[in-house]
Amino acid sequence: MPTLAGYLVKFLVGYAATIIFFYMASLVIPKASFVARALAAYISLLICAVFGVLASIFFTLVGKQGISQWATARAFHYIMRLTTGIVFEVEDPNNVLGTTRPAVFIGNHQTELDVLMLGAMFPKWCSVTAKSDLKHIPFLGWFMRLSGSIFIDRKNSKDARDAMAGAAKEIQSRQQSVYMFPEGTRSYAKDPVLLPFKKGAFHLAVQAGVPIVPVVVANYSHVLHVKSMVFRSGTVPIKVLNPIPTKGLTAADVDELARSTRELMLTELLALTAKAQCRPVAVPASIENSSALSSALEVEAR
Repeated sequence: MPTLAGYLVKFLVGYAATIIFFYMASLVIPKASFVARALAAYISLLICAVFGVLASIFFTLVGKQGISQWATARAFHYIMRLTTGIVFEVEDPNNVLGTTRPAVFIGNHQTELDVLMLGAMFPKWCSVTAKSDLKHIPFLGWFMRLSGSIFIDRKNSKDARDAMAGAAKEIQSRQQSVYMFPEGTRSYAKDPVLLPFKKGAFHLAVQAGVPIVPVVVANYSHVLHVKSMVFRSGTVPIKVLNPIPTKGLTAADVDELARSTRELMLTELLALTAKAQCRPVAVPASIENSSALSSALEVEAR
């Protein structure tokens, strides 16, 4: 009888053949490249998820759990580079990624492709944040716990400050950085924009007494735009900005911290996008009056 390994090999061969077919079809039907790269991205993610579980177990056993997500992210970055031809290039002139720890890293959130962006820039001793309820989800929750994710407990919390208290203590005790998306959701924007920020990431940084490190990714709708079925190879620049200190700040300073950080990131986003897309980029009318309410990776923390 066929073994499980035999079925797996047949599946992978068939999957690879399907991807190649759509890549070839894209020479005649350009939209077929969208399907080819989407299929390649999904299988790359699946392979790296399995690798991530194994890597998390290994690094936990050797006492280096804090680099599990870094190792998994790098694996995804290199595999996706081969399967889709998409490259995120990190510009970090002051080596902030290698010298700033712990910190709250924040970035703009465009599409699911941001997982690949994290693969390119994720620093060592850093993790994503997640709602504490995810701890109990099979596979995903197990991986997050094994790899040292920072969990945010929303139970019995009245506001963002309460929700971030436990996470702030973990950051201090473990000397572990976190990466968060203050927009709280994906923008799927064709033009370089930032959604209003939530406050959670800034409360977390202030409570933990660690710097905010803005990470700006150029708008990459020329590489991936789901509504237009555009998914092509290309290079997307990422810029790591200088850390913004929070020591001495209080909850009363969070609104201004979020506002000024958002303006800084939006200005850099416009410049990076012009560079990435080789075209002038219009300044949004809302750049001076934009709202600044800010926070965590897919966590409703207000």
